[in-house]
Amino acid sequence: GGFLKTRLKRVAELCREIPNSYWTDQYGNEDGMRAHYELTGGEIVETMDDLTHVFIGVSTAGTISGLSRRLKERWPAIKVIAVDAVGSVIFGGQPRKRHIPGIGASVAPALLRHAIIDDVVMVREKETAEACQELLERHGLFTGGSSGTCYAAIKKYAERLQSHRAARALFLCADRGTAYLDTLYDRKWVERLE
Repeated sequence: GGFLKTRLKRVAELCREIPNSYWTDQYGNEDGMRAHYELTGGEIVETMDDLTHVFIGVSTAGTISGLSRRLKERWPAIKVIAVDAVGSVIFGGQPRKRHIPGIGASVAPALLRHAIIDDVVMVREKETAEACQELLERHGLFTGGSSGTCYAAIKKYAERLQSHRAARALFLCADRGTAYLDTLYDRKWVERLE
């Protein structure tokens, strides 16, 4: 059933086998969502004067659930764009092997039910790699897979942003590129992606 489903099954077994064990459950624990509502969302609303769009990568759904609620409170008309990887099943896509961790999942996380989402953009892994390389070469940002995926989503969404008067978009760079030197930043590895 995939690495994630196997891992979740094993965690459940360990919790039953080991007395007094505790699993933080990043896919269903609402504390993660609340942290993004209070902390990440709080920082954004204190820092930004106005936002019309926000692009948020989805994996456990804690970030998008917390941020979508906080940002919609501050800017009710903001468009929350969920960003996911092709091959992820979070938004009903067909499962397939994915090579870039940190975005997408082989299960729909329980926290997703709390998110307020206006649109979804699916990104191929090759687009993610190209976006990461562009962020580094053009903007000096050494990002990881989820950040590159969000940037690729913005590029795919650009025409719609341009049609919006005074569009102000935000995306989070939630990871750095250090763990991806042998993959996203290796052009030969990238050539094998679809």
